[in-house]
This record gives sequence, C-alpha cells and structure tokens, in this order.
Amino acid sequence: MNYNKKTVYDVDVKGKKVLLRCDFNVPQDKKTGEITSDKRIVAALPTIKYLLEQGAAVIACSHLGKPVATFDAYVKKQVEKGKNEADITKEEWENSLKKLTLAPVAKRLSELLGMDVIFAADTIGPDAQAKAAALQPGQLLLLENLRFAKGETKNDPAFAKALADMAEIFVSDAFGTVHRAHASTAGVAAYLPAYSGLLVKKELDVMGSPTRSTSSTTSSRRPTPSSSAAAWPTPSRRPRAMRSASLSWRPTASTTPRT
Repeated sequence: MNYNKKTVYDVDVKGKKVLLRCDFNVPQDKKTGEITSDKRIVAALPTIKYLLEQGAAVIACSHLGKPVATFDAYVKKQVEKGKNEADITKEEWENSLKKLTLAPVAKRLSELLGMDVIFAADTIGPDAQAKAAALQPGQLLLLENLRFAKGETKNDPAFAKALADMAEIFVSDAFGTVHRAHASTAGVAAYLPAYSGLLVKKELDVMGSPTRSTSSTTSSRRPTPSSSAAAWPTPSRRPRAMRSASLSWRPTASTTPRT
C-alpha cells in the first residue's frame, strides 16, 4: 500500500501553532562559532514564510552538531578518548554545549526574514513552554538545540509529547534527517497530525519514483520484484538522498491510501 504524503498545502494553519522540524545543522567556524554557510537556513525559508503568511504561529526546532546531553556521558566519552577523568570538569562540558547553541541560527534567520525571531533557551523547559504559549500568529519561535536533551536521539515518548504539547500541527521539513527515528522527526507524529514541508516535498518531487507519481512519498517498504533494478538501486547502492527518503514518520490519519 502506498500513501500520498500530505503537505502544508493540504492543511489550514491559520491561527494554529505549528511545530516545524527544520535542518539547521549548519557548518560553523571552530574558533568564532560564526556560521560559514547558511544554505540550510535559506532552504527552510519557503516553508517558514508560507506558514507565517497563512497565519500560523511557528515553533521551529532543529539539532546542531553532536552535543553530549549529560555530564556523565561527556565524562565517559572523554575518558574513552584517553583523558584523565579527574581533569574533566562541568565547566568544560557546559562550554562544549555553548559552542552548539542555535542562537546564531536565530540571529541569521532574523536577518533573512527581516523580522524578530524569538529564541528559547531550552527545548521543552520553562522558557520554551512560556514563549510557545505566548506565541501569536505570524510570529516565529526557535527552540534551543534539540540534542541538548537526551530524549531526542532516543526517541523518548515523554520528550516527544512535551514537544508536541506546544503545538497543534507538526510539519517535517528536515529532509536530511527524516530517516532518523528521533523524537522530533518520528516521535511527535504520534501526537500531532503530520505534514511535509515544502523542502521535503521538493526533494521527493525531484527524486521521483519508478512506481509512483512524484507527489507521493517513498515508504520503508522495498519495491516489489517487478520494479526495475536499474531504476531503483538495492539499499546498499542507493544514493544517500534516496536512502534518506525512507521517512521515519507516518502520514496523518487523514491521509488517503492509494490502492
């Protein structure tokens, strides 16, 4: 069974709070922390602008880099690298997190959009919850780095629900991470109606499929034996973009299955 993936064009977002998963995993200068390429931020603009223009209050979220979410895990990782445990401090760990804050992304977003971007100092904590609750249609809130919370990569249901509780609709627009079963890419879809953003739609349309129209999403099912091997490479030979298209989240319940 195949599914037509619903997009932001298929839902009325006026007056609704939308949790938007973006890919703001941008390269940064190791010394200054400055963003060296904003291509991924620019790629997210069409969806952000569309949602704002349609009257949504947008809560954007993303990961950046590979922060170690807890001090204990940080110590373990540093010891594995050969460091003396006694020399590892909390201050060192906290500094490693500061280097991966999404604050510079919020600043760049504000410059590109020509509007204020509200930044939350946490992901599901008091600051994020308060700012999400106060968010008005036409406003944009960016949460702090999702991977600062250990529940993100573990797809923790409690963390996913806490993210979902701040919104009414989920939009997935981080094409590079849709294949990951993380809380912000898969978990939240268990609690909110889910739709594709314009970047995901564009990538799937360009990629196409030998057995489906370009407007349909690929699923985790492999093609039937009748599918052309040349047109659809085996998993080990698939280009990265095609492997990424095995979406980790399911269509909304309102999605009509194709037979």
